[in-house]
Amino acid sequence: MVEAPAAAASQNTIAFQGVPGAYSDMACRAVFPEMTTLSCVSFEDTFAAVRDGRARLAMIPIENSSAGRVADIHHLLPESGLHIVGEHFQRVEHQLLAPKNTTRDQVKTVHSHVQALSQCRHFTRREGLMPVSHADTAGAAAEVAELGDPTRAALASRLAAEIYDLQILAGDVQDTDHNTTRFLIMAEEPIDPPMHNGLVITTFVFRVRSVPAALYKALGGFATNGINITKLESYIIDGSFTVAQFYADIEGHPDDRMVRLALEELSFFSREVKILGVYPADAFRGRTNGE
Repeated sequence: MVEAPAAAASQNTIAFQGVPGAYSDMACRAVFPEMTTLSCVSFEDTFAAVRDGRARLAMIPIENSSAGRVADIHHLLPESGLHIVGEHFQRVEHQLLAPKNTTRDQVKTVHSHVQALSQCRHFTRREGLMPVSHADTAGAAAEVAELGDPTRAALASRLAAEIYDLQILAGDVQDTDHNTTRFLIMAEEPIDPPMHNGLVITTFVFRVRSVPAALYKALGGFATNGINITKLESYIIDGSFTVAQFYADIEGHPDDRMVRLALEELSFFSREVKILGVYPADAFRGRTNGE
C-alpha cells in the first residue's frame, strides 16, 4: 500500500511552540535534522498537532537551569494525550539582535520571552536596557525586524538572526555559562526502552492522600529501594489550595523490581499515579555527572 503524501509528510514532521527560529525550533533541528519543523501558537496546539496527525513528534521545553520550570507546562502534560519518548538538553545562548546598521548606543528596549529576559537580567541591567516581554524569543526577533526601529532589540538565537536578517550587536549575553533548557520529546504512542541498555528515566505525576506525613510515606519506598529521584515538584490543581499534584522523574524502569516496589508503595499512599513516559536518558546526564 502506497502511503499518501500528506501522511508521509506528517510522519517526518516535529511540532514546537513558537515561531521559526525559537529555541524549541533549534532543539528540533539538533535532535532530528532530517525532520521538518512545524511552528505552533501554543503548547496546546503543539500537542494537538500530534494528536491530529499533522506531526509525529512534539518538542516541549520543561525547565531551564537558570530560570527554573516553564510556566504552565506541568499542568498541561498530564492532559496532553501524549507520552514522553525522549529528552534533550539544549544549550541556550542568547544574542542581542537589532536591525541592520543599528549601533549599540541607539538601543533602548530589549524584547524577548520572559524566560530569556530572566536569563539575561544582569546584562540588560548593566547595559541600561528596558525589558519588554513577548510570547517567545523568535517572535520578538520577527517584530524587531518588521518594525526596523533602531531603538528596539531582541534577545533570541543565532538561527533567529539568520531567519529575520538581523545583526548581532552582542553575542552570548546570558548571565550563566551553564544556561541549558531541558526538552521533552512526545509522541502519541509510548515506548518501552530496554531495562539494561543504559539509564532509563520514568516520569509520572501523583496526588497524595490528605493525611499527615502522606508525602513522606509515599516517597519512603524510593529511599528503601535505592531509587534516585532526580526531580520532584508540586503545584496546586484546585481553587481551594488544598490539593497538590506532584511531578517526578526517577532513574529506572517500572519493570525493574526495585522500581516496581517503590511505585507500589507510592500508589498505596496516593490517590492517583499516572506515568507520563518511560524513555532513555539523554547523554547530557552522564556528562554532567563527570562520567
